[in-house]
Amino acid sequence: MKTIPYRYYLPEDKMPKSWYNLRAAMKDKPEPLINPGTGQPVTPDDLRPVFCDELIAQELDNDTAEFPIPQPILDMYRIYRPSPIIRAYRLEEALGTPAHIYYKFEGNNTSGSHKLNSALAQAYYAKAQGMKALTTETGAGQWGTALAEACAAFGLDLTVFMVKGSYNQKPYRKDVMRTFGAKVIASPSDTTNAGRAILANDPNTSGSLGCAISEAVELAVTTPECRYVLGSVLNQVLLHQSVIGLESYAALQEFGEYPDIVIGCAGGGSNLGGLMAPFMRDTLEGKKPDTRFVAVEPASCPSLTRGTFAYDFCDTGKITPMAKMYTLGSGFIPSANHAGGLRYHGMSPMLSKLYHDGYMEAVAYEQTQVFDAATMFARLETILPAPESAHAIRCAVDEALKCRETGEAKNILFGLTGTGYFDMAAYASYLDGTMTDYVPKDGEIMAR
Repeated sequence: MKTIPYRYYLPEDKMPKSWYNLRAAMKDKPEPLINPGTGQPVTPDDLRPVFCDELIAQELDNDTAEFPIPQPILDMYRIYRPSPIIRAYRLEEALGTPAHIYYKFEGNNTSGSHKLNSALAQAYYAKAQGMKALTTETGAGQWGTALAEACAAFGLDLTVFMVKGSYNQKPYRKDVMRTFGAKVIASPSDTTNAGRAILANDPNTSGSLGCAISEAVELAVTTPECRYVLGSVLNQVLLHQSVIGLESYAALQEFGEYPDIVIGCAGGGSNLGGLMAPFMRDTLEGKKPDTRFVAVEPASCPSLTRGTFAYDFCDTGKITPMAKMYTLGSGFIPSANHAGGLRYHGMSPMLSKLYHDGYMEAVAYEQTQVFDAATMFARLETILPAPESAHAIRCAVDEALKCRETGEAKNILFGLTGTGYFDMAAYASYLDGTMTDYVPKDGEIMAR
């Protein structure tokens, strides 16, 4: 009987030295980004005013399997990586399930999430290219915090457009960003043409990630020595997040274990894409064809489960390239639910393609269902999960309960992407019984 520790850290010398590009294993590649002005696939020159050169190369490369991680990024990774993989023994016992439940915990850094993995990479490449400043958007605030950390580490100025709903819900999250030197603006704002147009249409809007992206891109392209960076959706971001899956893969190998089910919350797709990368590679190559991959999203912003697989703008202001993805419409404004990081109208083109081709499943949950699981998990495992992560917990619990019914001892792996210490307004709403569930009507979806 093998002994599997409760919490296991890979030795530092086994930390991945390269990122893994899952697109290299895909026989049918994701559709290319389209320049809306020409109707043709984007070229590096199209993207150069917005992104850094090395990130453009990573974004457009469908065939290179591995990208070496530059040493300065590895040096920063070592501050908080490898991150632990944890066997949820107490959760298993409480559920009375024969399933083995593992979770990869990415909350051991100040951002409290997996977002720092890509933030450090993008800030490094900007600095190496001679940039002085970056702009970005943030929903729940985890990406903005991570990028503020990364910009402080590499000496860059940063402006963050934070979705207004989250800006008001999480006043201290913006102060963490400010502590690291970032300027934080509630979006939509009156500081950009895109923001002013959105406010003119709806002065009381709570905003969306699509709105904030429009503002951040506009500022980047009108500011010298400045570039825009994105915390999810794009191929380059899923590439950087592959360290999550590569570490999980190596750790489980130490125990002779392999997941039957891989679960991740899905807003733009970065954490799920990173977690599943080496396991999906095995599936695509025929080594593990029976592994299930489940994307979990909020019922209030159900891109995969109710969206349309079509080309759409990545932002509300329609100034970005168009991506072939599952989308609710670039004009979709989600309700101000408490999972701010999952309030994006679209989904990663790579994950969208895998889902469309039948390699992934998707499920959507309402808020109260998610917080039922979050509070149970916190009491059993002692970690307060972010609302986004709690979607994956909800699904993992449901899958473990199915195993209890069938008697199958399946291995379940999910991503615990971050902590929920800035989400106490959400927990208070749940505990006070004032939390509501909102599911958009069909007429609200694909609004443009």
